[in-house]
Amino acid sequence: MRLYLASTSPARLMLLRTAGIEPVTVAPDVDEDVVAADAARSGGGPLTPHRVVELLARAKAEAVSRVLTDSGDITDGLVLGGDSVFVIDDVIYGKPHTAEKARERWHLQRGRTGQLYSGHWLIDHAAGVAGRGVGAVAVADVTFADDIEDAELDAYIATGEPLLVAGAFTIDSLGAPFITHISGDPSTVVGLSLPTLRRLVTGLGHAWPSLWNRTDN
Repeated sequence: MRLYLASTSPARLMLLRTAGIEPVTVAPDVDEDVVAADAARSGGGPLTPHRVVELLARAKAEAVSRVLTDSGDITDGLVLGGDSVFVIDDVIYGKPHTAEKARERWHLQRGRTGQLYSGHWLIDHAAGVAGRGVGAVAVADVTFADDIEDAELDAYIATGEPLLVAGAFTIDSLGAPFITHISGDPSTVVGLSLPTLRRLVTGLGHAWPSLWNRTDN
């Protein structure tokens, strides 16, 4: 069973590879801000973190599913979309994109605990036709060290790593030493909950080991 990953995230790709899966990665053509804004407008108010990540994960999976179906590049397989946000003080934070925003967020979250939400949407294909789609959201609490020096933060931000990840931190790379505790599935914080994905795969009637296609694990 081939897994198509509607994402170009190196972290999500790494997680799947360590779990024995070599996916086909396809960049989703989705304007996240527009999708979220349209949903908030039609829903009459701000979206919850749960709704944001599920909505965007679904939009990405469906966009890639359409491309694969129209091009005939998929016969049988599963298409996975994912999205993540970080929440602290009931405020949703995505990717900071700039050093200034990343620094502001680290000054806010240093010594505190926030929640990382990861949304998943999985579409089942049979004979090249998209079928049932299922989704789920995983949440993990992340606690940051309270003794992080400003010089350490400046050095971390200068690497560019925190600019392109939800919450401006990672647990699988340079940001890991600044995190003291995680409550929940650690892979959720990386951006893709492997236990959640397994439940979605089996819920669609497929065996999890059928996705194992890496021979070097």
